[in-house]
Amino acid sequence: MIHKKIITPVFLLFFVAFSFSQITTRKQQKENIKQERVSQIIQLVNSKEFKFVARRAFPQGYQSIDLSTNNNYIEFKPDFITSEMPFFGVGYSGIGYGRDKGLSFEGKPIEYSIIKVKEVCELIARVKGDQDFYRISLSIFSEGNATLTISSNNRSSISYEGEISKIVVNKSN
Repeated sequence: MIHKKIITPVFLLFFVAFSFSQITTRKQQKENIKQERVSQIIQLVNSKEFKFVARRAFPQGYQSIDLSTNNNYIEFKPDFITSEMPFFGVGYSGIGYGRDKGLSFEGKPIEYSIIKVKEVCELIARVKGDQDFYRISLSIFSEGNATLTISSNNRSSISYEGEISKIVVNKSN
């Protein structure tokens, strides 16, 4: 009986101590995963080549639009930018009704700079497309989330919320 009185509290103490040690390692694992993601984003930004994919669009004067089922991207490289982003908003001129392909353009940037301010990296780019001139501002946060704003001469400004990732090259022949 005395053995049961001694063994039970010792067992409970051991079990509680083991549980707490597991909690700290889980927290450490989550922190390690977060730090790894931050490190990957820093490397991506330093390479100056990455892809932005939007989850939501925020047109001026309208409600936000879910883009999770919409194929969209903008690829950033210092020597070339390619955009296939949807557009929701007001077109001023040079946009044919029913023929608009959204913010679909590509070209060599006239300006391409990345400025680091505290925990945020700001990319500023300007691109001349076939029929318009685009001003692009991308704010990249430490874990890869980003906010993109595109302004042009022929359209109202539009913002997007999404994340950046590495550009994957498909080699299909």
